[in-house]
Amino acid sequence: MLHHVGLPTLVADVEAEVAFWTLLGFSVVEPPDPSLVARATWLEAPGGTQIHLLYASDPAPRAGHLAVVAPEPFEATLASLTAAGHTVDPRTPHWGAPRAYVHSPGGHLVELMAWPPPPALPAP
Repeated sequence: MLHHVGLPTLVADVEAEVAFWTLLGFSVVEPPDPSLVARATWLEAPGGTQIHLLYASDPAPRAGHLAVVAPEPFEATLASLTAAGHTVDPRTPHWGAPRAYVHSPGGHLVELMAWPPPPALPAP
């Protein structure tokens, strides 16, 4: 089970990143150790998955993406993102699930899924 993802984030982008992740069901939480407060802002979704916005003066180039199951209803989440000024790019559904891509304010590519894929089958 994935616990958290660390995303290098310019300090100037943290507030906008928090607002973005809030639209996806995350909320700010306190790190378990006070020494971590100076290094990152932590967000957590129901169920415990976390995003750590790691303060960076020059974040690395954005490659790859992370995927989250969007809060229900999926279409309302996409509408909230669009209303907040984010460009949502609908993608081809997989396993019957609607999907879309959106960039966070700091430039991270986020895949939004209406529901997760079914569990993988063991290799033969």
